Amino acid sequence: MTNHIKALFAGAAMLMATALPGVASDGVVTVRSDYSVAETVARIKKDVLKKGIKFFGVIDQAQLGKNAGNDVRPSRLVMFGNPALGTTFITSNPEAGLDWPVRVLVYQTADGSVYAAYSDFDWIARRHGITDRPAQFKMATEVIQSVTSTVKKN
Repeated sequence: MTNHIKALFAGAAMLMATALPGVASDGVVTVRSDYSVAETVARIKKDVLKKGIKFFGVIDQAQLGKNAGNDVRPSRLVMFGNPALGTTFITSNPEAGLDWPVRVLVYQTADGSVYAAYSDFDWIARRHGITDRPAQFKMATEVIQSVTSTVKKN
């Protein structure tokens, strides 16, 4: 019975994460994109570079899966960051390096919907017990919200 209840809660959390765009669920914020996976990635990359943020690259997880014999829906991990900002979190707690550079997962669901998902910065602060960088976390939140806003049509 307990496993059924856990499965029910896990399913509900996953549904909320995909059904409620821009809502943080267990530290993950999802934003529904109005574009394909490829176009969503291109828009994020263009905005990151326009802002002068360092672009580290993209990992095509679907291609990696295909190469390994797995059928993975379109999924790409986009990595970028501002070393001057991101490393301030690492100076507060070295384990914060697990969350830098910033990563945005762009993926397609079974129904064809495309989402951009990222770790909520307030959650990252709590995860690593960082309480001495509120202004920097606020700035990081504003930047990721701005970057992911580019995947919505105006």
